[in-house]
Amino acid sequence: METSLYLPVKGFLEKAGYVVKGEVGGCDLVGLSDVDPPVVVVCELKMNFNLELILQAVDRATVADEVWIAARVSAKGRGREADKRYRDLCRRLGIGMLGISDAGEVSLIVGSVSPMPRTNPKRRSRLMREHHRRRGDPAPGGSTRVPVMTSYRQQALGCAAALESGPLRVRDIRSSVPDAGRILLSNVYGWFERLDRGVYGLTDAGHEALQRWPQPDGKAVYGHSGVTSISQ
Repeated sequence: METSLYLPVKGFLEKAGYVVKGEVGGCDLVGLSDVDPPVVVVCELKMNFNLELILQAVDRATVADEVWIAARVSAKGRGREADKRYRDLCRRLGIGMLGISDAGEVSLIVGSVSPMPRTNPKRRSRLMREHHRRRGDPAPGGSTRVPVMTSYRQQALGCAAALESGPLRVRDIRSSVPDAGRILLSNVYGWFERLDRGVYGLTDAGHEALQRWPQPDGKAVYGHSGVTSISQ
C-alpha cells in the first residue's frame, strides 16, 4: 500500500527542512518550509511509477513550488525508474522522482530543479491553511477508503469530546473550539442534536465517533478556521 511509502518520504523531506503532513487537500504529502512566504512542496505516492502518477503531479503544480513523485523501485531494475524517457519527461515538467527500496531507503532519481508554475493561488492558499490548522499529522499519506482526519473533523471531535459528559451551551465549548457554533449548527456528521436555544447534546453517532477516534483530553485548543476546510 502507498501508506508504506509515507514515512520514508516524510523523513526525506523533513531532513530537507520541511514540516510534512499527510493527506492534505487531496495530496499524499504536503511540506511547508519555515521561511516567509513558505515554500510549498507536494509529493504523490504510488507503488509503481506510471503515467497516472505524473498526471497527478502535473495537477499539483497549480498549488506547489516543488512537486515530487515517489514509488517503490523494482528489485530487478526493470521499472519505469529505469526508463530514460520517463525520467526525461519528469525533468522537462520539473517533477522530482524519489525511489523507495524494500528496506525503506529513499534514493533521488530526478531532482526537482526548477520551481513549478503557480497558476491557482486560491487553491494554494486553501492547502496551506489546512496544513497549518491540522493538529499533528493524523493521516498517513496514501490512505484510501478511510475518512481523512481533516482539521474540520478534528474540531468536530473536539466538540463531541466536550459534550461526552452531557449537554452544554455553545459558549462553554468555544474556549477549546472557537468554531463550535458553526460546527454544531451545520452538524455535517450527525454527531450533535440541538436541545434548546444554544444548547447541544451528543447523538449515538457522536459517541461512536469518539470510540473510533478517542480524544486525548478535553483541553486541546483548536485554531479558528474562518472558512470550511478543503475536505470535510
